[in-house]
Amino acid sequence: MAKNRWTMLDSLLGRRSRASKLVVGLGNPGGQYERTRHNVGFWCLDRLAGDSSISISKRHRLAVFGEGEIGGHSVALAKPRTFVNESGRAVTSLMARYRASVDDLLVVYDDMDLSPGKIRLRPQGSHGGHNGMRSIIEALGTQNFARLRIGIGRPSPDDDDVGHVLGTMPSDDRELVDQAISRAAQAVVCLLAEGVDEAMSRFN
Repeated sequence: MAKNRWTMLDSLLGRRSRASKLVVGLGNPGGQYERTRHNVGFWCLDRLAGDSSISISKRHRLAVFGEGEIGGHSVALAKPRTFVNESGRAVTSLMARYRASVDDLLVVYDDMDLSPGKIRLRPQGSHGGHNGMRSIIEALGTQNFARLRIGIGRPSPDDDDVGHVLGTMPSDDRELVDQAISRAAQAVVCLLAEGVDEAMSRFN
């Protein structure tokens, strides 16, 4: 009976609860940001969606998303429609939609502390100065959720952090990052199928 009540409530609210895992890639909405370093999380979600035949085309108030199956789990892949520094609003809204816990969440994002071509998967950790992760941690009240970082490298001496993350990459860096995104997508599949420890041992 309780399950039927949830089903009726989901129908009334336009919600679905079939996705058991939520993978969120961070980035800024809008065409002007599409090719910038800060949108590496979006690029990874697009690669993962393409590899898994999932269409990220459904619109939610604060995100666009798609649903499917990866690694034996029903999964929602989501890209916030908020700017990066307000990612927490989108993540909490998505988690409420799917009634997800932090154990069901994986966030994919860019990291200046990693050189282009490097990725790092962790089961938890601080925001490391990334404003999107800072927003999510503050919104959730915990840093105990999995995250996958994709390196974009540090700015040159004549550039600042904001200019760097909102800038485009030279072709050599973009090639390295594209290779990293391919590995990152494989790491997500491994995490979903075999757990974070196995994925860390293979891809870190």
